Amino acid sequence: MKYIFVTGGVVSSLGKGLTAASLGALLEIRGLIVRIQKFDPYLNVDPGTMSPMQHGEVYVLEDGAETDLDLGHYERFTSGKLSRLNSLSSGQVYESVIQKERAGEYLGQTVQVIPHVTNEIKKRIYAGGTGADVLITEIGGTTGDIEGMPFLEAMRQFALELGPQDVVFIHVTLVPFLKAAGELKTKPTQQSVAKLREIGIQPDVLVCRTDHELDTDLRRKLSMFCNVPLSAVIECRDVDHSIYELPLALQKENLDQLVIDLLGLKNPRPRENIWEGIVQRILTPKYEVTIGVVGKYIELQDAYKSVYESITHAGIANNCKIIVRRIDAEDLEKRYGVAWLHGLDGILVPGGFGDRGTEGKIIAAKYAREKQVPYYGICLGLQIAVIEFARNVLKLKGANSLEFDPQPPHPVINLMEEQQGVTDKGATMRLGSYECAVTPGSLAHKSYGATTVR
Repeated sequence: MKYIFVTGGVVSSLGKGLTAASLGALLEIRGLIVRIQKFDPYLNVDPGTMSPMQHGEVYVLEDGAETDLDLGHYERFTSGKLSRLNSLSSGQVYESVIQKERAGEYLGQTVQVIPHVTNEIKKRIYAGGTGADVLITEIGGTTGDIEGMPFLEAMRQFALELGPQDVVFIHVTLVPFLKAAGELKTKPTQQSVAKLREIGIQPDVLVCRTDHELDTDLRRKLSMFCNVPLSAVIECRDVDHSIYELPLALQKENLDQLVIDLLGLKNPRPRENIWEGIVQRILTPKYEVTIGVVGKYIELQDAYKSVYESITHAGIANNCKIIVRRIDAEDLEKRYGVAWLHGLDGILVPGGFGDRGTEGKIIAAKYAREKQVPYYGICLGLQIAVIEFARNVLKLKGANSLEFDPQPPHPVINLMEEQQGVTDKGATMRLGSYECAVTPGSLAHKSYGATTVR
């Protein structure tokens, strides 16, 4: 078993998750079984109750775990199915340690960050890689954040226990271009690496996020001051068209071969790279459609991240360019707002909570039904379709969901029995994959051709 740790420095949102996912994709096409996991230093137990304004979307795994959106990248770039073992927060760590202390499992010891918290983190590293050849762990946040220190200390201990032949540290950092000076600056990266080395971690690879080319002299400077080989200074610029170009960009920098060599693996690079075919389909599609996504967090890039990426994947599979028209549900409630829906080839209403924008979504569902535009309702989007049909076809005036109105004249969406009396907000919904019975003779049965679907 081999382990790769991906840390970040200077600023957040550098693309650690995409770097980890792309590396996983490159290792996977070499025949390795890869798993990727995310450790987040925040004290929330999971991101399920966090606002998309702050955190982007919550990505739900097959087992129902509510996780960071980066796990969506991991599953889209690699073929491994992830579970709640692949997502860890400081909140989970401290909750587990305190529960063990209350149960007397520490036998009267003074419970401390070292070794009890760090041991809990190391335990999850081992658990997350079951059945894999390589486990990639991304550490959220930025090196130097106080809440992230226990995770980095656990990484240091872990690497010491296993030895350098089984562990690689990759540091994703920023090399900014100062327009006034007309040059790239390496000092932020030097300081970030110095922070890591204070903790006892020496990065093996630098992935340098920059918008200008790193010339040989600058790479040599980074190599010398950060104590990494020249070949391990990797340039990572923004890709031109799609994030799915990133594996090819990192392969061009030889990142995959570098990691293979550091870990002592012998898996050769394949003759054909499937990512070349994927990128080719993105750049030269045969068809084109326009899909409207109607939501209430449309202005946020990451609020419906997995929805947008799923649409992109559908386009790749069908050799089709997808133009996504992002439509604010509240705009549809305004006079002439329905004009936003004109010319669409399909309408998608994603999940959400609360009644803000619901009337606009109902307008979208009505438009789709009357104009015969394909409609796809996910979670709340399905409720919207049911309410619209009840009101406008069945003529049930005031039909609504109990989620929006506790006493509607016609409650067409009810609260599930197991949700009755639930008051907590975190981890209380039925989420993930489950067995669903399909009524024989129904349209769903005709579509799926089965009496049960998952």
